Amino acid sequence: MLVSLVAALVSATCYGVASVMQAMAIRSASRRAARIRSGDPSASRVDPGLLVRLMHQWRFVASLGIDLTGFLAQLVALSRLPLFAVQAIIAANLAVTAVFAAWLMHARLGWQEWLAVSGVVLGVGLLGSSAGAEGARTVSPEFQAGLVIALVAVAVAGVAAARLPGAVRTPVLGATAGLGYAVLAVAARILPGFSPQQLVRTPASYTLAAAGIVSFLLYASALEGGSVTVATAAVVLAETAPPAAVGVIFLGDTTRSGMTGLAAAGFILAVASAVALARFGEAGDHGGTGEAGLPGGQPGQARPPAGQFRGDDRAGRARLIS
Repeated sequence: MLVSLVAALVSATCYGVASVMQAMAIRSASRRAARIRSGDPSASRVDPGLLVRLMHQWRFVASLGIDLTGFLAQLVALSRLPLFAVQAIIAANLAVTAVFAAWLMHARLGWQEWLAVSGVVLGVGLLGSSAGAEGARTVSPEFQAGLVIALVAVAVAGVAAARLPGAVRTPVLGATAGLGYAVLAVAARILPGFSPQQLVRTPASYTLAAAGIVSFLLYASALEGGSVTVATAAVVLAETAPPAAVGVIFLGDTTRSGMTGLAAAGFILAVASAVALARFGEAGDHGGTGEAGLPGGQPGQARPPAGQFRGDDRAGRARLIS
């Protein structure tokens, strides 16, 4: 249990550190703003070419290695901890990102951010002390098929969400990406093992890989043209609550005896604090840089005071699993 809890914390740390690097790469590789200015109708669609352009960004390539380490740690955590605990701890990567930005980027965090970071730490502590053993790992073929259907629905919903007006597009795309990450977490939870023979034979492996790619594209699309705080809050809510419910209802996840209330309090505190970090993270850029740390920012945008942490720098928590 202790090893799995440490693995979940390592996973959150890796995702948080990679976030800053990915956000800069996504904003640099995005062409959506130029398409909007030119009136190109493709600006309202998911851009698969974004992934190709990102592979030419060294920050993104390096962040993939960090994310891969985080994903492997997440698999270790899911092998012993219930989904509700792992997903809430993974959401704590927002706290890691905020602290990482304050340390490495000399960003200034307000009391709201530090209060939210403390809430995440306390919530994770409550979860770690109250989480029971995971339930049964074996699931029916119908459950496996249901995951595939859910992923297809997520992909279709994401394509439709990309065509929505700007004010609605970002939160809907973020929530859809979060549901994709929820499918990924459930698929990882029901893997029968990690040997090549087991991975090749189980449909969950392919669902997991497809969910990673679909979720990445949807989240990157949400970040292209909208507020990262809105997108991130939507992702956090959608990727934590549904898997937690699936784990408890269908997979037998439990808490320790008599600690259900404590686990619920820890889950709510950790997730609410993570959402608060997404909300309060939207400040200005720092060090004279513009959008997501890029020199000069976007044309026509006023620069906020230097030294503040910009939410866009946190944006990238896009886990590409392939």
